[in-house]
Amino acid sequence: MGWILQQAGYWWREIAGRLTIRRETTPIDSIERLQEFVTTRATYVAQKTLFTYVRARMGTRYPRMFEDDALMTSLNIAKVHVFAACLSDLTIYAVGMALHDQPLGNDARRALAMQCYETGLHENAAACPGEFPERDYIDTFGKRLDDTEWRTAALQPDNFTAGPRALLRWAPIAEGLKKYDGEIVRNSVKFTWPDIRADFRKRVDGAAICAEWARPEAEAPA
Repeated sequence: MGWILQQAGYWWREIAGRLTIRRETTPIDSIERLQEFVTTRATYVAQKTLFTYVRARMGTRYPRMFEDDALMTSLNIAKVHVFAACLSDLTIYAVGMALHDQPLGNDARRALAMQCYETGLHENAAACPGEFPERDYIDTFGKRLDDTEWRTAALQPDNFTAGPRALLRWAPIAEGLKKYDGEIVRNSVKFTWPDIRADFRKRVDGAAICAEWARPEAEAPA
């Protein structure tokens, strides 16, 4: 058991290390940097909240998780699904905030958000053991974009709804326990986002992103 505890501690330190966000000051002034931000931060929130929830619920049984191949597979599956949901939440916020005061219509906002989401999802889908319904997630995100109110609702913390639902659905925790955890899970995700949103607002250069996104249209032949 001592060896197991040692291994569990090692793996948790490894996980925690990967979940540390680098403090960056580089402006988010291009579509590439916008896509990188939403992907890396969605990954961070998904993994941090998932591993923290599982660790808390398993308690003293947590070290045994690393001996259970089926449980580890379930955890890795959950990780990608929760990421897809967190990416949906953050992408809408980031695009809405970046283009809030810019001279682009809602169709442009929708197209940029879809590009960011598809890029991030595709980069991470391969990490899921077995099949991952990438196309289904893209279609669901498209329907969400159809109902998005970009000027106000997209910018509100209350719009971060997909991540908590996915965490409760996919975490490898017994359903009988999950029914007591709704508020705790929602709060764990809710309280992870504020610093990320503040960092984005401080670093984003909406005018530069807008100019890059509009350039192909501006240069297209009449």
